[in-house]
This record gives sequence, structure tokens and C-alpha cells, in this order.
Amino acid sequence: MATLTMPQLGESVTEGTILRWLVAPGATVALDQPLVEVETEKVTVEIPSPFEGRLSAVLVDAGETVPVGTPLAEFQASGETDPTPAAPVEAPVAGDVPKRRHSPAVTRLAAEHGIDLGGLTGSGAGGRVTRQDVLAAVAAREDAPPAATQDGDTVVSLSPTRRRIAEHMLESVRSAPHAWLLVECDASALVERRAADREVFRARAGIDLSYLPYIAHAVCRALAEYPDLNATWSDGALVRRGAVNLGIAVDAPQGLIVPAVKDAGGLTVGELARAIADLTDRARDRRLSLDDVRDGSFTLDNTGVFGTTATAPIINTPQVAILTTEAIIRRPVAGPDDRVVVRPMMNLCLSFDHRAMDGSTAARFTTRVRDLLQSLDEASAAR
Repeated sequence: MATLTMPQLGESVTEGTILRWLVAPGATVALDQPLVEVETEKVTVEIPSPFEGRLSAVLVDAGETVPVGTPLAEFQASGETDPTPAAPVEAPVAGDVPKRRHSPAVTRLAAEHGIDLGGLTGSGAGGRVTRQDVLAAVAAREDAPPAATQDGDTVVSLSPTRRRIAEHMLESVRSAPHAWLLVECDASALVERRAADREVFRARAGIDLSYLPYIAHAVCRALAEYPDLNATWSDGALVRRGAVNLGIAVDAPQGLIVPAVKDAGGLTVGELARAIADLTDRARDRRLSLDDVRDGSFTLDNTGVFGTTATAPIINTPQVAILTTEAIIRRPVAGPDDRVVVRPMMNLCLSFDHRAMDGSTAARFTTRVRDLLQSLDEASAAR
């Protein structure tokens, strides 16, 4: 008998929620046939069957959240002999309810909210209390508006996805000592380069060229010179990544998602533009694959599209740094011979894990990104 377990669906992801089973117990499944739909804070994906044979039993019901490694289903692989059927399990009678075991994720969530698991009726397999049962108990307890609310106030319960994002952000702040810096960038060359490339690139690739691919290209070049930022933190050590897998923060309807452009360091500006557009479209349509959200080594965010001028982003742990680009704003600055000139200026904001590097390394990296953006020329054109 073979067993399917909850896979690791991205770095720092510790659990997943079963949305729905696509195959019923007893059905024959082919290798790589979509089997179950799982949701995490990063992505919603269909898990393919790693076996060819018959789905013998589903061990985790739809709606239940379980840790990575939890058995989800059992299979009778092709060529295996049917095991002797187990005797049917009779439902317990009153006064004879067996003691249930709870998953670490459910136990932790209940403890955070002060919920007594012994008082809950489980909706999971075998009457097991699920994450959704705990959240329902929390919502029920909070149905009555808190004393501090006033007429017209609304208490909004977090969706499971939003709650998992919140938990990951909290864990990141708790585990990584964040430091932050800001570098001003004269975006004149960036604005001119994009204006020169935009219509030609649209005609060739069918994509409206943004500033982000140029910035991503500069980031990749700078990361090659400062490898301590293209890294993850693991077991008290810095792991420098061999390739730049550039995470791109995407504002999707279901929440912030960070798919990664793999081997981004070897791509041109035009190739980065195509890759970023593809990831963004698929993230917003919930069509990302597991591979899209795995193995990111550095994250680039573009909060400036919303008009921000300075932000302090939370690191996407176990990565050790994240860069945000802010809005390009024309404002007076000191020019040659101390004359006041008006330039399109942009702030580059970096949050970094102070365990992984000193501020001097982080500052040199960010100023290198700035210098590359301020010297864009025909060689940097989007092709």
C-alpha cells in the first residue's frame, strides 16, 4: 500500500488546506493525474498522483488543514494484491468517545486563541478537529461586537488564506532581526529607456512594458556581486544560492503571492519582462504551479505602483532580503554646479536580515542597483 503525503508547497510553508478531492475512493488513477486541490498562503494547486493504481482511501477531508508530511490518501499501486478489507469501524456511542489526537497546527492555533479543543465537535475524518473547526469557534466567540466597537463598525473575520499570510508575516518578524535602509535614485535614464522601448516591445511581445523588468535586471546584476543577499537562512547558517530565483511580489485577489522567475540572472530585460508578465497573469488567475512558488532566493516588490514613496517590507523568510521600488516623482534636486533641476526621482528601500549581513553590505548592494539604473543605455534595451 502506497501513501500520498502533504508535499512541501514552497519555502516556509508548513501546512496546506484540502480544498477538494478530484478523484473518489475506489477510482483508478493514472500517474500524474490531478488528484487533490490544495491551498496554502502562497498558492492554490492541484497535486498530481505520484502512483498508478487505485485510490484506496482518503485520509484527510476537504476543508481540513494539515502539516507538511501528513498522510493524505492511500493507494493500491498497479500489480499489488488487494489487502484483506479491514473490519468496518463502528461509530462510538455516548460515553465511549475515544480520545482524539490533534495535529500540531490545530493545537497551535487553538492555543493562540484560547480555544479548548476538548469542547469542539470535529468535522474531519473520524471526528478529528480541523483548523476550520477552530476558526469557526473563534468566529463564533467573536460574533458579539467587542466593547470598543461603535455603531456602524464591522468586525471582519480573516479568510483562511489571509490568516495564513498573517501567520507567516508574524513568524518572519519574530524569527529574523529586520533592518532597513533607503537609497535615492535619479530615474531619468530609466524613464527615457522605457519610453524608447515601450512601443517597439509592445509590437513584438504584446506586453505593455513597465519599469520593473529593468529594475529586476539591475537587481540580478547586483546580486551577482553581493551573493550574501541572494541567500536563505537555515539552521543558523547562511546558504548562498547558486542561481538567482527572483521572487516577484504579486497583488492577487486572494492575497500577496510571490512566484519566482527561475535563473533570472541569465535573462535579458525583454526576457524578464515576458517572464514577469506570465507569472503575474497566472498568479491572478490562480494558475501557478508548485515550481513557480518554490526556491525563491530574493524578493522584488513594486509598491510604488500604488503611489508609495517609502516602505519597510517584511522579509519573505527564509530569504534574507527584500527590495521595494517606490513611485517615480518629479521633484527639485541639486544638479551640476549646485543648480536646482527637476528630476524623476525614485526611492529604493531594502529590508534585510541582520544575522546574514552588516548594514554596509546591504548599503553597497542597494547603491549598486541605483548606479546600474542611473546608467541605463541602448545596451539595456528590452529585446
